[in-house]
Amino acid sequence: MITEYITICLFALLGSGLTFFSGFGLGTILVPVFALFFPLEIAISLTAIVHFLNNLFKLFLVGKNASRSVVIRFGLPAIVAAFIGAYILTFISEMQPLYSYSIFNKTADITIIKITIGSLLAFFALFDLIPSLSKLNFNQKYIPLGGFLSGFFGGLSGNQGALRSAFLIRANLSKEQFIATGVVIAVLIDISRLTIYSSDIVKQHNSLDYMLLILATLSAFLGAFLGNRLLKKITIHALQRFVGIVLLVFSALLIAGVI
Repeated sequence: MITEYITICLFALLGSGLTFFSGFGLGTILVPVFALFFPLEIAISLTAIVHFLNNLFKLFLVGKNASRSVVIRFGLPAIVAAFIGAYILTFISEMQPLYSYSIFNKTADITIIKITIGSLLAFFALFDLIPSLSKLNFNQKYIPLGGFLSGFFGGLSGNQGALRSAFLIRANLSKEQFIATGVVIAVLIDISRLTIYSSDIVKQHNSLDYMLLILATLSAFLGAFLGNRLLKKITIHALQRFVGIVLLVFSALLIAGVI
């Protein structure tokens, strides 16, 4: 119990602080960490709640700098797509395992949801490992398309920060506008997917550790505050590569049904 509290809160703090300036997001980090201690569907729900509350806090810190025009062009398609992605997630989470086997006296289930989330985590991990992907950007005319793709993958897996950055980087925003606009869009996507997740969260309420949820959220708040104040000049490329490698390992274990 103590181990999971410390581990999850530590990663929530670090992940939240680094989301201001890195290619990966809090959801990318927290889903694998929560999944070490909870079933995957519960891990995604817990992550979504912490992610949403933390984004609201970041909205309070930096939201005034957001670009309204970009939020509308990117955010509206993202809201629609997040509903679609979240619905697909709830649908595939109810599917029976494709294959089960034993490893180290433990039953491993290969399921559609694990294959899907594992594949997406691996895909987004590549943004931290391959320089050409981390520098990927798209013309401004594709901003609505970027919103749709970002919202869809945000609803489906909670991972959309790297795609969002790739499309917003060419929107002629200042650093402050870029960060704030991303936060506003993330809040919109969170609201959309939590609307769909809510029925599953209600069903799982007896399985949720509310004290852990509160502590993880407070840790994320602290990370966001420190990130906004202290991390603006820190180079984190080495940490990004480390996170990318860890995500690839976790993705492989998830797809194999070990986790």
